[in-house]
Amino acid sequence: MTVSPTRIPEATVARLPVYLRALNSLLESDTRTCSSEELATAAGVNSAKLRKDLSHLGSYGTRGVGYDVEYLRYQISREIGLTQDWPVVIVGIGNLGHALANYSGFSSRGFRTVALLDADSSRHGELVAGLKIRSFGELTAIVHEHGVAIGVIATPAASAQSVADQMVSAGIRSILNFAPAVLTVPDGVDVRMVDLSSELQILAYHEQRKAAAQPGEPGVVA
Repeated sequence: MTVSPTRIPEATVARLPVYLRALNSLLESDTRTCSSEELATAAGVNSAKLRKDLSHLGSYGTRGVGYDVEYLRYQISREIGLTQDWPVVIVGIGNLGHALANYSGFSSRGFRTVALLDADSSRHGELVAGLKIRSFGELTAIVHEHGVAIGVIATPAASAQSVADQMVSAGIRSILNFAPAVLTVPDGVDVRMVDLSSELQILAYHEQRKAAAQPGEPGVVA
């Protein structure tokens, strides 16, 4: 896999999937070329920031013409590793894990779920999204068999650290954590946390501020 010779800033890396989504939308609307302003608008950022971000990848725009949408999509996909297949294992097949297993967005973006694991033996053998739920005890064998790169934790908070520890021990070096718990992992292991309740609380804060700016509205305490 080809990567940039210099390290891209983390803030830029976080925005690359947003640009990729915008480019996909442009292609779906049969847009073949776009200016930085058009792409920035589609991505919800300002054009100066977009140009600076893309400068870390190389020079893919043409003055007076803009960007070739399909080519830029390929370059961003290559940069963030989506031109290859990433085997994923999901641990914890409750309501959230079940929803993640059925999410078609993973497979369409280069992520292949190879196993669903749960500690509840009564669930073993149950078919979800074409895969049988297997014992968490099989984690190490599955990681080695499929070369699993990414582990997804969708367990209760109390189990998350233990699951992360066993993922690391099995050789997984990237973890997506949906459990409401802060994980401690060794250097060299990357963790991304998706805390749905925190995101809702942030939205509640903004709603409260908007309501407070309109005295007399129902539900506003003076």
